[in-house]
Amino acid sequence: MPYSEKLAARVRERITQTHKISEEKEIFKGLCFMVDDKMCVAVHTDEIMIRINPALDETVREMPGCKPMKMKEKILKGYYYVSDDVLKTKKQLEYWVNLAPEFNKIAKASKKKIKKKTATVTTAKKK
Repeated sequence: MPYSEKLAARVRERITQTHKISEEKEIFKGLCFMVDDKMCVAVHTDEIMIRINPALDETVREMPGCKPMKMKEKILKGYYYVSDDVLKTKKQLEYWVNLAPEFNKIAKASKKKIKKKTATVTTAKKK
């Protein structure tokens, strides 16, 4: 299922009120908003994924419509999916989307992969 264009537009509008989006990337059938070249908020199907301060994990985990992100059955600290059921109003969307840029200020950027150059070997023709 592709991501919700309507939800993406609402998220984009909210983030740009306070931050400059450095890039928008289509990833995993969703749209990721990068701030300061770091993943901030992504829209995936009918929910958003946010990256927040892991210190808020216990508080956020118990909130309605929120579930931790898992990778290979391991919970990723500070990464959450938030259902559009709790993003209906402007105030609800602001609450969740504002958590991500706040952590983004202190979050470490992921290491960029360096592409290895392959050596080109040329051979001279023998006469």
